[in-house]
Amino acid sequence: MTDVTSAKSVRRPHHWRRDLVELAAMFTAVVVADAVAKLVVHGPDGPVVLVAAAVTLVATAAFHTWWARRHSHAPPPEPAGAEPGGAGDGTPRETVLWRMRTTVQDAPGSLAALCSALAALDVDILTLQTHPLGDGTVDEFLLRAPADLDAQRLTREVAAAGGTSTWTERADTHDLVDTPTRVLGLATRTALDAAELPLALRQLLGRCTIRSRPAQTLGGRPTGPVPPVEGVLEETLMRLRDPNGGTITVERPYLPFTPTEFARARALVELDARLGPRVPRSQDVLTLPEGNEITVRRADQGDVAQAVAMHERCSDRTLSLRYHGPVGDADRYLNHLLSPRYGRTLAVQTASGRLVALGHLLWDGDETEVALLVEDDWQRRGIGSELLRRLVAMAREAGCDSVYAVTQSSNTGMVAAMRGLGLPLDYQIEEGTLVVTARLDTAQLRRPAPRFEQAER
Repeated sequence: MTDVTSAKSVRRPHHWRRDLVELAAMFTAVVVADAVAKLVVHGPDGPVVLVAAAVTLVATAAFHTWWARRHSHAPPPEPAGAEPGGAGDGTPRETVLWRMRTTVQDAPGSLAALCSALAALDVDILTLQTHPLGDGTVDEFLLRAPADLDAQRLTREVAAAGGTSTWTERADTHDLVDTPTRVLGLATRTALDAAELPLALRQLLGRCTIRSRPAQTLGGRPTGPVPPVEGVLEETLMRLRDPNGGTITVERPYLPFTPTEFARARALVELDARLGPRVPRSQDVLTLPEGNEITVRRADQGDVAQAVAMHERCSDRTLSLRYHGPVGDADRYLNHLLSPRYGRTLAVQTASGRLVALGHLLWDGDETEVALLVEDDWQRRGIGSELLRRLVAMAREAGCDSVYAVTQSSNTGMVAAMRGLGLPLDYQIEEGTLVVTARLDTAQLRRPAPRFEQAER
C-alpha cells in the first residue's frame, strides 16, 4: 500500500536558477551562432569551424537535458528542522495502530476522498480490504496514525470525507498479518483439529460471541430449527449449520457482518464438514512417583465407552463433586462433553489402556470452563494438577483471557489445583457452589515442581 502521506498536496518552489541558466544558454547560443556564421562566410576554415560548432551545440544540448531532468524531478525540500518520520526536532514520531471500518458510496472518487482526508491527518494506510454491499462499499483499514490523534477526530474527518457508520478500534502488531495469510492459517488450524473451528471463526470475525447448540437436548428433544446448508445472515447475527448436527450462532452486536465475512465463515464451516471428525493423536507418556506409567492424550467421541466405564467405577461422592448432583444417562453427557465442537478434552490412561481421568476445556460463549474427573483409586497423585495445567496452557494458546471452574466449596482438591497454577484468582460462592476464575492475561503460568518423569519413546 502506497504511503498516503506521499499523496499530500505540496507546492513546489519556483526554480529561478534553472530559468536563469536557460536564458544564459539561449544568449550564448545566439552569440556563438553569429560568430560561426561570420567565420564560415569570411574565414578560410569555414567548414572546420562549422563542424566544431555542431559538436559544441550537441554537447550543450545534452548537458542542458541532463540538468533539466535532474532538477525537475528533485524532491521538495523538507521544512526547516524536520526529518522524515520525525517530530521536527530530530526525534522519531510516536505512532499507534488503528483498525477502522467505514461505509462509502460506490462511486468514482469516494475512496480517493477518504484517502486524502487520512493524508491530511498524517495517517498511513497499511492495509485495505473492501466489502461490497448492494448500495455501497465497506472499507476496512489498518492505519498507522500519530499518537496524539484520537478516535473522535479521526471519525469526524472520515465523516466529512463521505464515510458513514464508521467504527474504530486500537490494533496491535498481530493485525499486521495480511488477510490472505491469516485466513490460510486459520484454515490450516481447522483442518488439523475439529475443536479449532469456533476459535478460527472468532479470530476471523473479531470480537464476537460464538455458541454451538446441539440438534437435541440430553433428553432427546429437538432444540429448535436447524438453519439451511447455506446459513442465515441477519445483520449482527449469523447462523450456520454445524457439521456435527445442530447450529453454530455467531453474534457481534457492535458491528454488522458483511456478505464477505459471511462467505468466509461459511467456507470454514464447509471445510470442517468435508474433513469430518478429527483430533490430533499426539500423546505424552509420564511416569508417576511410584513407577507407574500413564499416557496423556486428546480424547473425542470415540472414547465414550471407556469414559462411561470409568464413571461406573467412580464413587458417588467423586461424581457429585464433578457434576454437582446425581449423574444419569452418563453416555449422553459424555457424548456432548467429548465433542470437539464444544471444547477440548484430555484423557489419562494406564499402561493397560484403561481410562482413569478426564480433563475438559469447554467453550462457553465468551468464557471458558475447565472441569476435571479423576477415578478414586488414582486421586492424590498429581494427575488432576497436571491435567489442569495443560488445559490452562491450551486456553492461553487459544487466546482466552480467563478460565473458570465450577465446583463445591468442599472440593479442596480442585481449589488446591487452581491455586497451584500461580495465577490471579477470583472466588465467588453462592449456596455451596464455588466458582473460581483464573485470569490468564496478567501473569505467567507457574510450572510446578515435576512430580512425573517424561518417559522416552
